[in-house]
Amino acid sequence: MRKYTPKDNVQKKSYYTDRFYISPRVPRSEVENPGHFADVVNALKKLIQESYVELNQLIIHIKSTDNIKVLEILKEKCGYTVCSELSAVDYLARDGEFEIFYQMLNMNKASRVRVLTRIKKDEAIESIVPMFKMANFAEREMYDMFGIVANNHPYLKRILMPEDWVGYPLLKTYPLQGDEAASWYEVDKIFGTEYRDVIGPENRDPAKIDRYDTKRFSRVGHEVSFGEDISDGEQEKDIEYSKTFLVDYTTSQKQLDKRK
Repeated sequence: MRKYTPKDNVQKKSYYTDRFYISPRVPRSEVENPGHFADVVNALKKLIQESYVELNQLIIHIKSTDNIKVLEILKEKCGYTVCSELSAVDYLARDGEFEIFYQMLNMNKASRVRVLTRIKKDEAIESIVPMFKMANFAEREMYDMFGIVANNHPYLKRILMPEDWVGYPLLKTYPLQGDEAASWYEVDKIFGTEYRDVIGPENRDPAKIDRYDTKRFSRVGHEVSFGEDISDGEQEKDIEYSKTFLVDYTTSQKQLDKRK
């Protein structure tokens, strides 16, 4: 009998078993000196743990406690005045850490710098809202999806999920179909827990398709009336487009000119 191998850890599961297989990775190159990226690295000096170039953008690794210092230098001295994105990646099962990234843009040089840092599960990161207003919603989403706290954030509350939601949906340990609380959330909120036996849990299986569902109002070309019996089959209907918002480009130019 084969030795049992636990299959509950999705991050450590082997995706390819060929002993000679080498997983592909994005090509890296060293920072060329002289050059703009070399000037950025020199400006940051000892604050950088590692630096290299991937896909024509500079990647720098820093300590989580230095994120404010690094971003201030990038903004004030290096011209990276735009933080276009920030979020996190769950590496808890593999490394016991989150990876937080800041995507910085220099409009004058048309160049990008990606700032990476790591924090433990129960650690927090300093908010960058005072420097970049876009971080207000981005850090709230990071908290909502991963549970990562941004210290000194002006209003750190959930932004996508309800405030009383249990768990953080983008953690890799979060069930794909939701947990017990998720399956009963809307029933409990709208009708109350006493209606659980009457309504039943929410179906969160995206692969489940009921061919005889008569509430498929969004199935274009196959709409049916509510409660209509289609057990003997259904007829495909011609798709009708709105003449107000959509333009039929097969018509003559004269008709298009009249619409204008």
